[in-house]
Amino acid sequence: MNPRPVPVAGVVRSAARTLSAAGVDSAHVEAQLVCAHVLGIDRSRLMFADDVDAAAVSEIEQLVAARARDRTPLQYLLGRAVTGRLELAVGPGVFIPRPETELLAEWILAALPAPGDGPGPVVVDLCAGSGTLALEIAHARPDAHVHAVELHDAALSWLRRNADERAAAGDTPIEVHHTDATDPRALPHLRDRAAAVVSNPPYIPFTDDLPADVLMHEPATALFGGGDGLAVVTPLVDVAAALLAPGGHLAVEHDDTTGPAVAAVVSAQGAFGTVEQHTDLAGRPRFVTATRFDAGHGDDDGEVVTTARKGITR
Repeated sequence: MNPRPVPVAGVVRSAARTLSAAGVDSAHVEAQLVCAHVLGIDRSRLMFADDVDAAAVSEIEQLVAARARDRTPLQYLLGRAVTGRLELAVGPGVFIPRPETELLAEWILAALPAPGDGPGPVVVDLCAGSGTLALEIAHARPDAHVHAVELHDAALSWLRRNADERAAAGDTPIEVHHTDATDPRALPHLRDRAAAVVSNPPYIPFTDDLPADVLMHEPATALFGGGDGLAVVTPLVDVAAALLAPGGHLAVEHDDTTGPAVAAVVSAQGAFGTVEQHTDLAGRPRFVTATRFDAGHGDDDGEVVTTARKGITR
């Protein structure tokens, strides 16, 4: 005899209790997301869903148990992460997109020249990971020629999968490069051509003071930027300077403790004019932007400016 279906509300409550007992923040929301995923509906439609059959209940319980047992990130369990306008495939071996990075994409999109009759802008995403920035830009600017650079094999497989998915959905295909974003020899065919270089590199100073979800599961190669958080950022800025055309824009995300240091690295590189520090929507220092000098830039000294505003309006 088959077990009787269970009301959705009861399944959500049970899942939330398990997650809460395991110390998971936002246990009720996560329980809803798991249930909606298994049922194949949007979370907002849960209240209208039919009762849950035994097979679905079993799948929900397995996902919840995995989340509670070893704090496997919810995005890994569901295999998807929402980022900006897109939903991307994610899993072990790739950094999970964070909402803060959406500001970086929005800033670059605002900085790019408006679409015109000529060739679209060249944009390079260094340390592309799952493709969050590259694919968001390609989605919003179909005329852009977007290049995504990733070194690590596990992340590269997710990047290629997402690039294929977005191309199949109708977005302009991006070009994926398996190379080191800090190698000064990288992408020689794009030297002095990019309208924008954007990066969310490994930038956390070495620490064990991170949530278990992050420290135990996300790849260290995507998280840590050496003792000072600048081990990847410093050579990456040199690569960006070589790729950018005169007047091109650089935007780099950083740890909320290293904003002045990242701004100093960009300024000291010598290829950029005014360097700006930006905060995220919570008011924390989050990313640095700069514009490559035009030819014959004169006496501009690369002044560093801290922007107190939140958001990305230029």
